Amino acid sequence: MSVAFSGLDFLQQRNSATRLTEPGPNADQLEQMFLCALRSPDHARLRPWRFISIQGDRRIAFGELLRASLLRRDPDADQTAQDRALNAPLRAPLLIAVLVSPREHPKVPVWEQRLSAGCAAFSLTLAAEAVGYAAIWRTGAFAEDQQLLRDVGGAQNEEFVGFVYVGSRDCPAKPIPTLETDDFHRVW
Repeated sequence: MSVAFSGLDFLQQRNSATRLTEPGPNADQLEQMFLCALRSPDHARLRPWRFISIQGDRRIAFGELLRASLLRRDPDADQTAQDRALNAPLRAPLLIAVLVSPREHPKVPVWEQRLSAGCAAFSLTLAAEAVGYAAIWRTGAFAEDQQLLRDVGGAQNEEFVGFVYVGSRDCPAKPIPTLETDDFHRVW
């Protein structure tokens, strides 16, 4: 017997929000979001993820770190690029840096732990939608910067999985293309 899951429409309509504004989730909503992320697949219960929330005025300080990161990669970056990096954290009321914190384990390779942390990041985006907000998961060159990772308190063995921006949607939902499952699935 098949049981219908009431959240299927919700999951099938998931859509990143490119522009976010105030308000963002309150402390109770953020706690609920993290509880969802903590339920991500986790072989051997290693819990290979950590989260760093950046909100309020800390977004300004984080923007300075992003600008410094840009200048490490490109010392000749023009003012427009520097301003874009400086203002990137102001594009949402809340940013959550998602880190993978891999542990040595004989049966769970690091690549699997990275996938687990990626699932946690995706769970945060879904949970943001479930509590009434919107989100977008961003990566890019900043997510590769080891100095930036250390600047926000990341350990030597950790890596960024990305940054989840969360807030109220300030743009129409992007059109979702219709995809045919047969294009991505086959029976073996």
